[in-house]
Amino acid sequence: MSDDPIFDKALAFVLSHEGTRFVDDAADPGGATKFGISLREAEALGHLAGLDLDVNHDGHIDAADIAALTEDEAGQIYREAYWDKWGYGRINDRDVAAKVFDLAVNMGPSQAHRVAQQAVRSARFPLPEDGVLGPQTLSAINAAPPAALYAALKSEAAGFYRWLAATKPALGKFLDGWLNRAYSNPGAAQ
Repeated sequence: MSDDPIFDKALAFVLSHEGTRFVDDAADPGGATKFGISLREAEALGHLAGLDLDVNHDGHIDAADIAALTEDEAGQIYREAYWDKWGYGRINDRDVAAKVFDLAVNMGPSQAHRVAQQAVRSARFPLPEDGVLGPQTLSAINAAPPAALYAALKSEAAGFYRWLAATKPALGKFLDGWLNRAYSNPGAAQ
């Protein structure tokens, strides 16, 4: 747990989807995964603010390091590489913030930001879809009615997941889980 209850609730929401066990599914392009932190992601992050992702200190990050990852380390990664980096704490509505954060963990920040921008547009706020969670997007997210925006986020996320499964059939086995994630609510994770 951190000193930020808003982040802690959002992290619990992410972990309710990602789970806490080590998985190495050959169909998952991220590779070995634990707490939603994939080998591909860990390799890209390298050393993060003093957190050495080479947990076993053998000189490289591999599946053994992912298997050894603790929940606190995963929380630190999510805090620094997602929540703080992309500014999800600047989203006024806590559920919307948790939803965008959760989608960023699963589909990548740029795609999640596009989904949020599409949701804002469907809530009748004009906004370009560039995948950047900058001042214009944050302002529009915070100006949109939260209930309408949240419903649109769910719909846009589900549409993206369906498109992904249709265009990459090998990933179709993940569609049911993705749709459950798309339609889930942060309040239900507690």
